[in-house]
Amino acid sequence: MKQSQTRYARSGDVHIAYQVHGEGPGDLVFVQGFVSNVEAGEDEPGFERMVRRLSSFSRLIIFDKRGTGLSDPVSGAPTLEERMDDVRAVMDAADSHSAALVGVSEGGPMSALFAATYPDRVTALVMYETYAKAVAGEDYPWMPDLETQRGLTDLAESMWGQGRSLQFFAPSLADQRDLERWGRLERRLASPGMAAALLRLSHDIDVRDVLPTIQVPTLVVHRIEDQPIPIGAGRDLAGRIPGAKLVELPGGDHGFWSDPDQIADEIEEFLTGARHEPQTDRVLSTVLFTDNRGFHQARRRAGRSPLA
Repeated sequence: MKQSQTRYARSGDVHIAYQVHGEGPGDLVFVQGFVSNVEAGEDEPGFERMVRRLSSFSRLIIFDKRGTGLSDPVSGAPTLEERMDDVRAVMDAADSHSAALVGVSEGGPMSALFAATYPDRVTALVMYETYAKAVAGEDYPWMPDLETQRGLTDLAESMWGQGRSLQFFAPSLADQRDLERWGRLERRLASPGMAAALLRLSHDIDVRDVLPTIQVPTLVVHRIEDQPIPIGAGRDLAGRIPGAKLVELPGGDHGFWSDPDQIADEIEEFLTGARHEPQTDRVLSTVLFTDNRGFHQARRRAGRSPLA
C-alpha cells in the first residue's frame, strides 16, 4: 500500500494526525479503538489490508485520537466530547462535509454520540465489536464489572510494550513472532501511562440515552465468541438504535486484524449494496451484487445514499 501523507488538523490547542486514502464517491471516517497509529501499516498487515479495502470504495479518512499515535500527547485522558471535536476538526481539515462513520471497539460510543449530535454530518454508522456502556450494572449484565475492568487495566499497563495484549484481543494471532511484532506496535500506539489512562476513562462510558435518537442507517457487527466485549453488548446496542441491522460473525478475535476482508465485506455491502471478492496475486476480483432491497429502500426514504 502506498503510504498516504500524514497531515495535522488543529482541534483547540491539540494537533490531530490524519491521513486520506482513496478517491471513492463518498467519505468514510474510520474511528479506531482506544489507541492507534495512522502509520502502523508496516507493523500490522491487518491494518494495512483494512485501509486498502475500505479505500477501494470510499475516500477513507483515518486519524489518531489525541494522546495516541502521531497526535499531540495530552495531560490526562480526553472526554468523549473532546474526541468528538477532534473528529469534526479532522473532517473540516479533510474538506469532508459529511461521511459514514465506522466506530471500532472504544471508538464506537464516540461515533454513536457524534452521529446523534451532528446528524447532518453523518450519512451512515457502522459499529464493530463495541458497546453502549463499558461496565456491567444491574440493568446491563453484558460487560465485565468495574472491579474486573480495573484489574484488566492494571494488567495492561504492567505488560504494555511486550505484545501480550494480543492474547486477549486476537488470540488466533498470538504466536511468538506476532507477540514481538505486536509489542513494537503497542509502543507506537501510546505510552503505558496514556494507554492505562484511556482505559480507565472508558470505564465511565455510557451512551445508552442517545442511541434512540440516531436517525442514520446503522450496521452493528459483532463476533459471537468475542471475550473483551461479549456478544450480548452488541445485541443490546443494535436493539437500542432504531432500524439497526445486526450481523453476528463466527470467531473470538476482538480486533479486525486477523480477518480484515470479512469485516470490510460487511461494511462495503452495507454502504454500497455490493461486495467485492478480495484480490489475490493470481485471481482478479469480481463484483458480487447482492439483494439488499430493504437497505436501499431505507436510503431512498432518507433521500440519500450513505456514501453520497
